[in-house]
Amino acid sequence: MRVPRRLHDVHLLTLDLATALLIAVVYVGFTRMSGDGVQPGYSGPAWAGLLVAAAVGLPVAVRRPWPVPAAVTALAGSSAAAFLDITREPWIAVGLTLYVVALTVPPRRSVPVLAVSLTLAAGAVLTGEAVVTPAETWSGAVGVAAMVWLVLGGGWAAGFAVRTRRAREADRAAHRAERALVEERLRIARELHDIVSHSLSLIVVKAGVAGHVARRRPEEAEDALRVIEQTGRAAMTEMRRALGVLRAEAPLAPAPGVDALPLLADQARRAGVTVDLTVRIPDESLSAGISLAVHRIVQESLTNTVKHAAPTHCRVTVEADPRTVRIDVTDDGVRGGGLMPPGGHGLIGMRERATMYGGTFSAGPRPEGGFAVSARLPLDGTRRNE
Repeated sequence: MRVPRRLHDVHLLTLDLATALLIAVVYVGFTRMSGDGVQPGYSGPAWAGLLVAAAVGLPVAVRRPWPVPAAVTALAGSSAAAFLDITREPWIAVGLTLYVVALTVPPRRSVPVLAVSLTLAAGAVLTGEAVVTPAETWSGAVGVAAMVWLVLGGGWAAGFAVRTRRAREADRAAHRAERALVEERLRIARELHDIVSHSLSLIVVKAGVAGHVARRRPEEAEDALRVIEQTGRAAMTEMRRALGVLRAEAPLAPAPGVDALPLLADQARRAGVTVDLTVRIPDESLSAGISLAVHRIVQESLTNTVKHAAPTHCRVTVEADPRTVRIDVTDDGVRGGGLMPPGGHGLIGMRERATMYGGTFSAGPRPEGGFAVSARLPLDGTRRNE
């Protein structure tokens, strides 16, 4: 389960506060430790020890909102602790703050912070261990400084590595978003192709009828012009909806689906194609994507029939069982002549829609004449990102 961002931040801040208090308490304990032959003890006033302990530990609590000030404060506190013989650990608080500096601050600022931290840490350790209260030889002090450098550099390197990984993930996410946008635009382009080709086919057929019978049978010409007007209005409405998606202005109307198949059949009938439509969907289990794919495949098939075979007879069958939806569209071809098989982008678009959902598609002339389109779409298939 994904944790909400606010709760995640509160959790991290709480963890930082607990860590800060723990480090401060540990340093208070360091101030009360007596010296031995290896490490001298703190001999200053109690209030100064408490102040140093707070300066070392408490910046960890605010390292996320104020990373650089927290690192500077922890560095100053740790340096003071080294001079006063309080430190008995390798500057973990400074390493924790440098982790967040590298994670959240651009490298042009975090690298100088690291360089200053390493320089001051080395100077404080060498001075405190080998000069102020010589508890180590110079070689031993260098070894202690190297250990502190390892903690500070390791903290910064870990933060920088996480920052780099997150930047790569952000780049990949931006690339995926851009790719999704391109795919959506291609999908809309296919929708526009289906809308325009279907509507223009009906308009061209009816315009031809109107021109042919305008003088002899003006009433038929009026009927044809009425169909042209209705088809044109419907096409404009669908195009506005599709283009509105590109402009992100128009409200999204429901995409057409299986319920709109009777309207497609009526439009084809007005263009001179006798359509027998059979739809057997046992329930409303079709997803919106599958339903739209069925609609577009039937629409493109009827468009090709109107273009290349009208007037003719066409059978459209859409059936679904719990696993598959089947689409079959067959026509009898051109009356009194050979069939002109559909071509162009229509068949490609139908095949792409079927393949997108893991289905199969076939189309071609029938042995007895005419043309057949057949598609099978699995209901449990997932949409493929091409």
